[in-house]
Amino acid sequence: MAGDKEQDRSGRGLSRNPWARSARLLRLPIGAAARTTSGLGRRLTGATAAQVSSRSRQLAAQQLFTVLGELKGGAMKFGQLLSVYEAMLPEEIAAPYREHLRRLQDSAPPMPAARVHAVLTRELGPGWRMRFSRFDDRPVAAASIGQVHRAQWAATGAEVAVKVQYPGADEALRSDLKQLRRLGRLVEPFAGAIDMGPLIDELTERISEELDYRIEAVNQQQAAEAFADDPEFCVPGVLDHTVRVMVSDWVEGAPLGTVAAMPPVERNEWGLRYARFLFAGPSRAGLLHADPHPGNFKVLSDGRLGVVDFGLVSRMPEGLPPAIGRLLSLALGDDAGTVAAGLRTEGFVDVSVDAQTLLEFLSPFVEPARRPNFHFSRAWLRSEYERVRASSGRSDIGSQINLPPDYLLVHRVWMGGIAVLAQLDVHADFGAVLTEFLPGYQPDRAI
Repeated sequence: MAGDKEQDRSGRGLSRNPWARSARLLRLPIGAAARTTSGLGRRLTGATAAQVSSRSRQLAAQQLFTVLGELKGGAMKFGQLLSVYEAMLPEEIAAPYREHLRRLQDSAPPMPAARVHAVLTRELGPGWRMRFSRFDDRPVAAASIGQVHRAQWAATGAEVAVKVQYPGADEALRSDLKQLRRLGRLVEPFAGAIDMGPLIDELTERISEELDYRIEAVNQQQAAEAFADDPEFCVPGVLDHTVRVMVSDWVEGAPLGTVAAMPPVERNEWGLRYARFLFAGPSRAGLLHADPHPGNFKVLSDGRLGVVDFGLVSRMPEGLPPAIGRLLSLALGDDAGTVAAGLRTEGFVDVSVDAQTLLEFLSPFVEPARRPNFHFSRAWLRSEYERVRASSGRSDIGSQINLPPDYLLVHRVWMGGIAVLAQLDVHADFGAVLTEFLPGYQPDRAI
């Protein structure tokens, strides 16, 4: 077991021993208990409760990043998911974790160059270096199941991104997700009571697609062709791929999260462009990009939004389901009975659901469409989250909504996109985006 732990720390691959990885995941709640005990001791020696609580949250945030970052795999992917949703949490919970979770979006301890070379040799053959005029051994980004290296493509001289999957990522990822689902209480201190179970289940069900870079390559090339020469968006084309290696055009840009520090006008423009891409994908490319965290979106110097990582998508050759647009149009009219009837007609709820509670549950999706310049803010999202929690707590409304698999991913992208816009503090005409890209959406029907 000690060997497995050292292997993880060194970056020589992901531990194949699920018991070793589970033990490291368990360090999170055990560490929390230890901090509580030590905090009590400091209070007895004169430190204030506020000082102890603040220090405990800082230590918890650091431990969270250390364990999830070192494990990579499903544990780190879960951390990336939390980094999107932290805008919903009360500030006293979210603040200590924010920066550490953001680091999980595009960074993790890298694997050594020798290990990278071994993967490239196995996947591309012993003459893999002949394909590149230059290959940088130091990765530019490291994520949950692989890391990215910058290189120069020998055939054209163009700069390229080489995505290399960690050895053992498949077994480790499945093991982590299984353990995280089983140890439900583990995530409660970090999720602020968000029900992460369905999200973990969804990740588990779709994980085989993310592990096969051949599938991602097809998805990304389909999107690249759909958005070729687009004035707003840039999706890098794919040059070569195997199951565990993918070579694509290089996209130079800053992560989307950096726009939070820009002046309001620029921040709003980038936020709107981000929202537009999430909804444009199904209609333009027949694909819903289902991983909306900011690390997958780049601010390019020519004003376009670069989009990477198409490992998790929902294939929608007909675009977004028109039922979503029709139901949202009804919800804008604030007629709870009509909305409930529409959801029952679509088979999303049964007859026992309270109509008014159901309308309140849909509020975070409805409110941004009401005004032409809606302000997405942390304060607004937290108030919506608390209100929905209170409403759901009275009737357990969330468990009474039955969404088909495709709708689950739409829900994830929509909610995740709203959370990112709130993190960026964006004013945007969200309704105009829906009018352009959401089939069945007719806001005039609400009048």
